[in-house]
Amino acid sequence: MNYMVPPGLYAIGNPDPDSPVLVTANYKMSYDIVRSVLKGRNCWLLVLETYGINVWCAAGEGTFGTKELIRRIGVSELAGVVNHRRLLLPILGAPGVAAHEVKKQTGFGVAYAAIRARDIPEYLDNGMVTTPAMREMTFTAYERAVLVPVELMEALKPSAVAAAAIFVVAAALQGQAAGLAAVCAYLGAVLAGTAITPLLLPWLPGRSFAFKGALTGLAWSAVFYLLAQGSGWSPFAAAAAFLMLPAVSSFYALNFTGCTPFTSRSGVKKEMRVALPAMACALVAGVFAALIGKFI
Repeated sequence: MNYMVPPGLYAIGNPDPDSPVLVTANYKMSYDIVRSVLKGRNCWLLVLETYGINVWCAAGEGTFGTKELIRRIGVSELAGVVNHRRLLLPILGAPGVAAHEVKKQTGFGVAYAAIRARDIPEYLDNGMVTTPAMREMTFTAYERAVLVPVELMEALKPSAVAAAAIFVVAAALQGQAAGLAAVCAYLGAVLAGTAITPLLLPWLPGRSFAFKGALTGLAWSAVFYLLAQGSGWSPFAAAAAFLMLPAVSSFYALNFTGCTPFTSRSGVKKEMRVALPAMACALVAGVFAALIGKFI
């Protein structure tokens, strides 16, 4: 999860002073994808220092931004390398770049080519004209599904630690069978937040990712209740499950905001201010309910 290339000016093929200059982040995957789609062409590739973060996220953070672009133009002595004064940027980098400031301070004009790297060849062959399709950001079921393994890998280590702790506590209180059941319940909630919520994202009601995750967590709580024959549980044990499991799935669903193309940094912060305290309260209430159910 730490892939960076050195920032600077790179030659793709055999560019000359009239060759186009494209700009990207120094996240290795972004860099490699842009290079691959430009295979067989002669272009310059100006790579900004985004500390291994992709274009869209770096634009939100400000590292794929005006100051870094201006600085990189100067450090690379780009004005002495090319005859023209035109930079081609990815559309998702626009939030971080003030094109008029770049023009004012460097003389280079900024054009936003396309959202996806795969559209760059068509853009170049089309006289550097962006078509409506190049501006459209989709987020299909397949595009969401390919992100699920990343989410699962991110959740793997903390989930393993949490599952071990849950097993020890539950087994100490009610035996190994209860410990295994608690671990299964927890891992199911993790899966509901990291996989089920992304796949069902457009169909789950509400705009809040935390709320969507809580809904899938509630659904998993009901399924687990039936599978574990929850009719024999005490009311406190049932309450604990229906409080804690949605909180877990809600947390991991909220984490998915960073993978989507329609969230904003300010919006995520606003949601976190409400959702994280609500999750914490649900977890604390669930623990108390479980303890009360055990000792009463």
